[in-house]
Amino acid sequence: MKNVTIAIQRRGKLRAGSQQFLERKGVLPYIDDSVLRSSCEQSGSDILYLRDDDIPEYILRGVADYGIVGENVVYEKSANVTIVQRLGFGLCNLVIAVPNNSGITSVSELDGERIATSYPNILQRYLGKQGVRASIITIQGSVEIAPELNLADAVCDITQTGNTLKEHNLRPLEIILKSEAVLIKNEL
Repeated sequence: MKNVTIAIQRRGKLRAGSQQFLERKGVLPYIDDSVLRSSCEQSGSDILYLRDDDIPEYILRGVADYGIVGENVVYEKSANVTIVQRLGFGLCNLVIAVPNNSGITSVSELDGERIATSYPNILQRYLGKQGVRASIITIQGSVEIAPELNLADAVCDITQTGNTLKEHNLRPLEIILKSEAVLIKNEL
């Protein structure tokens, strides 16, 4: 009988919570950052340690049976997967934020403005529903610094505590997605 393959984050904020979840289910993942794949023979499972953004693709292509990933990644990728369970860790919000000294007080005032984000698909869908046409600047990481460098007028980014926004003199305008770690599987 074939082992069940489970994909989890190789590095990052969901790694520890994913390992704890699996351990509670009787799967003992190998803990070593250099390992990309391990077998847990006692539970009949194989673990893949992947980049979080890639996990939905491995699920969709049938390489992994299950995966643990942030709900925000599922929505950004528009992944045709089933969310089996919300796991209660990795809680965060995807927010639109503007500089503290900005006169912008609502999302509708972002029409014609520049918004930096690592989540262009979620942001585009959200702005479309709001009837806002903004220029979306896609960058991978360090999004909060974009207004300081005059790259953008606002940002759309993940926040857990809001401290990084505060450190960069940003204030949230609106939460557009509440996210947490989820267990996913292929819809087929």
